[in-house]
Amino acid sequence: MPSIADFEAMLAAGRDNALLRFSLGNEYLKQGDAAKAAAHLSRAVEHDPKYSAAWKLLGRALTDIEAWPDALAAYRQGIAVAEARGDKQAAKEMTVFARRIEAALINKPLELKSGD
Repeated sequence: MPSIADFEAMLAAGRDNALLRFSLGNEYLKQGDAAKAAAHLSRAVEHDPKYSAAWKLLGRALTDIEAWPDALAAYRQGIAVAEARGDKQAAKEMTVFARRIEAALINKPLELKSGD
């Protein structure tokens, strides 16, 4: 299994694409660095705006750094992408996460956890 260092080396070598950025984001999230994860996942969806898994993980990373409006926006975009692609499970999961954020934004204080 490639490591963050391996992925970063690929990126440095010019192999920048949605899958590489998704992989980096996923690995940084596993390591507990949600800010770096969010940066890479944002680039992943720039490369491929129809990458529903990247939108879902971006929403999670943004939730982990408590960037609530951005997380909600990522989940909403991810839901739209997943529904357009027929990925009902991903849309359903992101809808649950988005609703939690919406409810917390209304009720405050924000004590949310991203789902797995």
